[in-house]
Amino acid sequence: MSKARILRSLDFGAMMTIAYTMARTDREAVSNYLGTSNITETPAKEAMCGAVPITNGKPIWNGWSPSSTNTRFQNNSGITLDNVRRLKLKWAFAHAGDINTMAQPTIIGDVLYTGSASGAVYALNAKSGCIHWVFQANGAVRTAPRIEGNAALFADQIGWVYAINTRDGKLIWKKRVEDHEATRLTAAFAVHNGIAYVPAASWEETRAINNSYACCTFRGSVSALRIKDGQAIWKTFLVDEPKPTKPGKFGPSGVGVWSTPTVDVARNRLYITTGNNYSSPATNTSDAVIALHLQTGGIEWVKQTRANDVFSSACVAGGTNCPEEKGPDYDYGSPAMLVSNGKKTILVAGQKSGIVHAFDPDRNGEVIWQKRVGTGESLYGGVQWGMTADPQNVYAAVSDMKLTRNVPKDLADLRRYLYDPVIGGGLTALRITDGEQKWRAEAAPCAKPVPGCSPAQSAALTAVPGVIFSGSMDGHVRAYSAESGAVLWDFDTLRDFDGVNGHKGRGGSIDGPGPVIANGMLYINSGYARFGGMGGNVLLAFGID
Repeated sequence: MSKARILRSLDFGAMMTIAYTMARTDREAVSNYLGTSNITETPAKEAMCGAVPITNGKPIWNGWSPSSTNTRFQNNSGITLDNVRRLKLKWAFAHAGDINTMAQPTIIGDVLYTGSASGAVYALNAKSGCIHWVFQANGAVRTAPRIEGNAALFADQIGWVYAINTRDGKLIWKKRVEDHEATRLTAAFAVHNGIAYVPAASWEETRAINNSYACCTFRGSVSALRIKDGQAIWKTFLVDEPKPTKPGKFGPSGVGVWSTPTVDVARNRLYITTGNNYSSPATNTSDAVIALHLQTGGIEWVKQTRANDVFSSACVAGGTNCPEEKGPDYDYGSPAMLVSNGKKTILVAGQKSGIVHAFDPDRNGEVIWQKRVGTGESLYGGVQWGMTADPQNVYAAVSDMKLTRNVPKDLADLRRYLYDPVIGGGLTALRITDGEQKWRAEAAPCAKPVPGCSPAQSAALTAVPGVIFSGSMDGHVRAYSAESGAVLWDFDTLRDFDGVNGHKGRGGSIDGPGPVIANGMLYINSGYARFGGMGGNVLLAFGID
């Protein structure tokens, strides 16, 4: 096997559950020792689009959401309440060698841009799935590309930020925004007036499992980069410089930003949601919604919704790096949404605690209403990757997956069954005006208790007028009525697919980014094994038959 293939397996492949506590340099050392070469894998000639040129069309779904409000609401998409039941699979694209699909696509005109667990970034024809070009990043790419002019902006999982030419996939510039070894860039960028806002999170939470690791020194941040050349305009850290607290211990640390910032042009602000602290002392910036000044990055206000959430994976493993607070890990993994309640603009954000919060941006984030939509009791509980909203309601799906060992006794390998096949999931509609529940649709249990299956609905949601789309860890993608919560359409992705690029594909759990809808098509990744779900490697495209 090549060095590159082994490294991808350690990063986000079959070996990731063993290797995620290793430093990147150690993973590179293993792959260099075992690998035979650095052979570059290229697509088959028949998978290419040929002479079809790329021309920059109108942005239809650019980055995390069609608009900077991060509501994931797509108006005039071509998919409606009347025709949603006619959605049929049009093509599948298989990422050869991958066991994870995690990068949400972007649609500009007839071109689809997407990354992959292998670090390959593709420009595909959105109608047929043929390949225009491929760019190889240094690490796995899960950020949804952001297209600005002729530049495609994205980041990888080891801390590199890239700008590549949309027409031919050639590198324009690349740089690191963080020097810390455990840096992890997961979120699509926000963009305003030629500036890209890049949030940074980290793997260090899992490094803490190693009792000899000096925990912890990573500081969450947001960097503002000039799009044309990558020059840094400003950078805001969210905790102070870590200092020794005990022998081999440092703090404060953590407060990563996992999700896309929200741009508020009217108030000249950038809103971010933050993660937990990794080590003591606790800070008031963790588990919070924070307003930054667009031009300077200065913190204008902080609204924390769960204090003293100091947590690392050592708390699960029973290691010495678990902090005294041993917090519940109730951070924010999804963006805040700017919505109107009929009287004014408010911010709404969902937390892993299972609570949805509405904030007043004109009163330093004062809470307007709160509503519990999930238990938040499990390690992967509550609102995970993203909500959606239409003009009337906010829609929140929850994970709340439950780890279990209670599986059928006639099955030989009990260790492979991680999740309760019945407990978890649920989709709730809340009125924007007051947070009151309009309806709740309970999750469907797994059809059978296969390894990695859960009814959890942790993937981000997407809305069109009258319809809400939600993916599930059971491999299904479903369309719900925005009026009643009734299921209108259901497709089971847990099966084999013949990829249009000539490779065999397999669907699995749907987690992380949600459906992307554009030009009468729905695109979704299937196969997410990061948290013990059912792995897979396909990007699926549906159209109205």
